[in-house]
Amino acid sequence: MELIVALTLVSMLIIIVVSDIKYMLIPDKVLIFFAPLFIIERILIPLDPWWSPILGAIIGFCLLLLIAIVSRGGMGGGDIKLFAILGLVLGWKLVLLAFFMSTLFGSIFGIIGLLIKKVERGKPMPFGPYIALGTIVTYYWGEILINWYSTNFLSTLF
Repeated sequence: MELIVALTLVSMLIIIVVSDIKYMLIPDKVLIFFAPLFIIERILIPLDPWWSPILGAIIGFCLLLLIAIVSRGGMGGGDIKLFAILGLVLGWKLVLLAFFMSTLFGSIFGIIGLLIKKVERGKPMPFGPYIALGTIVTYYWGEILINWYSTNFLSTLF
């Protein structure tokens, strides 16, 4: 049954990547279309615990809203709403990991782009493709990454 969620997620992310690359925009129409689908899917195919998608949506929205406020517009409204929807799909733990992975991929590709002169300093670049990449990695391998990290790093600290 989780395959239905995965296919819906990948479908949404493909649309977002194309739109963000071409127009630097994550359309509200796309997010409004997919949000009810994910709500229904998470009711029929729940995460454990059942409240994880609700908390994930709140965390995803608030985290990016905070970044948008602090950076004074460095993060677009589409990104904020997208992470709320991703929180519904992934749950609270994985939406945090998806955010980390998205910023990691965005930073790596941004630095490479600066070095090869494909990205100009101070000019906006679409974040949607990196959100999609970070989300896909997290959706499929997130629990493995969290377990690996907690086993190898957190256990040495405590």
